[in-house]
Amino acid sequence: MKVDTYLFGSVEVSPEKIITFPNGLVGFESSKRFMLAHEEGAEHPASFTLQSLDDPNLAFQIADPTSLGFNYELALTDAENALLRSPAEEDVTVMQVLFKKEEDGKASITPNLRAPLVINTKARVGLQKVMETMRPNITLSNLASAV
Repeated sequence: MKVDTYLFGSVEVSPEKIITFPNGLVGFESSKRFMLAHEEGAEHPASFTLQSLDDPNLAFQIADPTSLGFNYELALTDAENALLRSPAEEDVTVMQVLFKKEEDGKASITPNLRAPLVINTKARVGLQKVMETMRPNITLSNLASAV
């Protein structure tokens, strides 16, 4: 199917490559279908663009939290597990939405730690897991120095 996007122009998207978020994303509940795009030629890209197929002007930069030094251990509710179609552990990936933050006139890119995306890569369905509080089961590593 052909889809018009703001960032990539008109692109062909195979229906089996669409990721569905049945509840949408926080603040963007009407956008439920997305595609992933990344830098051409990158074998292991550092970040991806999650492009809405329902709104051509909506796209998010997302990243694997381990590439940023984070490791999530998330407990899913029965409803979340059902929404994700009861995936096997190896079929689940967790991603962080990145956003631009400005302080004192300086811009930086920051991950949204409290609302990671959880995606069943086999069924191509996902959800945004909003956590009210940070739990101690998120570990941080210092990527700047050897451990």
